[in-house]
Amino acid sequence: MDNNQNNYEKMSFETEEGTEELYILEQTMLAGVNYLLLTDDPYSDEACFIVLKEVPDEGDSDMATYDTVEDDEELKAIIKVFDELLEDFDLEV
Repeated sequence: MDNNQNNYEKMSFETEEGTEELYILEQTMLAGVNYLLLTDDPYSDEACFIVLKEVPDEGDSDMATYDTVEDDEELKAIIKVFDELLEDFDLEV
């Protein structure tokens, strides 16, 4: 992999602790739901990964929120898809 972090798009998220920027490693759709695989550092062996799913904002069709995947079966299914898409990464639930 190239060590140029500009290869990955960054997203800013508003959390209870403030604004957090994460890199998008991959994005996919499963059963009509958009999922993002994000990391704090795409080039570190000790990086943290997070899977978020898009939740449409019913009041504003141009906006969406992202929530963590809480259901273990849903998380295992989407991790399997991401694992196939990104063979270089070792993802575990």
